[in-house]
Amino acid sequence: MAISIKKSLISVVSIVAVILFILSIWWDSMPAAYDVETRINNVAKSNNQEVVPGYATTSTLIDICQWLLDKPGGFLANDMTPPGILMDNMPSFEYGALEQIRDLALVMRLDFSRSQSQSTGDKDLEIAQTKLNIAHTSWMLPSAEKEYKDAINALAKYRDRLVATDQTEAQFYTRADNLSDWLREVEKRLGSISHRLSASVGHERYDTNLAGDTTAKQSTETDKEVAVKTGWFEVDNVFYESRGSTWAILHFLKAIEVDFKDVLIKKNAEVSLKQIIRDLEATQQTIWSPVILNGSGFGFLANHSLVMANYVSRANAALIDLRRLLEQG
Repeated sequence: MAISIKKSLISVVSIVAVILFILSIWWDSMPAAYDVETRINNVAKSNNQEVVPGYATTSTLIDICQWLLDKPGGFLANDMTPPGILMDNMPSFEYGALEQIRDLALVMRLDFSRSQSQSTGDKDLEIAQTKLNIAHTSWMLPSAEKEYKDAINALAKYRDRLVATDQTEAQFYTRADNLSDWLREVEKRLGSISHRLSASVGHERYDTNLAGDTTAKQSTETDKEVAVKTGWFEVDNVFYESRGSTWAILHFLKAIEVDFKDVLIKKNAEVSLKQIIRDLEATQQTIWSPVILNGSGFGFLANHSLVMANYVSRANAALIDLRRLLEQG
C-alpha cells in the first residue's frame, strides 16, 4: 500500500514537473517584430479614428504595454508561483522593454505634449507616466499589472483626445528639438546596453568619467583602471534585458518614423532612421542555441552578447549622427 502511494506521488510530481517545463518553454517565447505602420492603420480603422501627429507613437506605446500583460503567461517579473518564479529570461526581457516604455512615457509627458517649457502638462500622460513607474516586482497592494492597466487606460484617453476635433488640450508636437531630446535618451540607453553586453568577456578600462573637462570633479575618488566583467550567472539576464530594450526601441523608432515623417524629410534624415531600424532588427534574429553562449572574443565558442553589442553599437553610432543632423539649423 505504501509503495503504491509512493509511486502515485512520484507520477503526479513527474507529470506536474513536465507540465511546468512545457509552460516555461511556451512562456519564454520571444516576440517577433511587427509592421508598426500597418498596425497603426488597423487600430485607427477599427476605432474609426484619424491618424494625427502622435497617434502612431501613443498607439505603439499602448501596444508594447499591452503586450507585457497579454503575452503567454502574462507579466512574469512579479510571479510568486512556478514556473514564473523560476524563470529569468522572459522577466529580464520584460524589464528591458519596461525601461524603454518608462523613458518614452516621460518624454511624452515633458516634451512631446508640450509646446514650451512653461506650458501645462497633460493630465492623462502624467497619470500614465506615474503608474508605469511602480516597481515591476510588486505583486499586490497594488500589483504591477493593475498599475500598468491604469497607465494603458490613461494613454488611450490621451489618444482619444488627440483625435477629437472639439478638444485642443491634448497635443503632440512633432518638432525636431522634441525628437532630438528623446533620441538623446535612447542614445544613453544604447550606449549602456552595448557596454554591459561587451562586459560578458571581461576587460580592463580606464576611468574616462571626467575626460574632456579639466575643471570637472566627482564626489569620491575611483580607480584609474577598472576591471569590468559580467558574472557568469548574469550573462543571459543581461542579454535578454538588452534584447527586450532593443525590441521596444525598434518599434518606437518605427512609430517615430510615421509621426515625424515631415521633420525627417525636411532634414533628409529618413534613410538614416531606416538604417538604425535595420541594425536594431538584427538584434531580434532567432537564437538557435538553447543557451546563451559566452565564449571569448576570438575563442572556439560563440559569444552571443558580443554579436548583439556589435549591432547595438552600430545603431547607436547612426543614432548620434541622426540627432546631430536634427539639431542643425
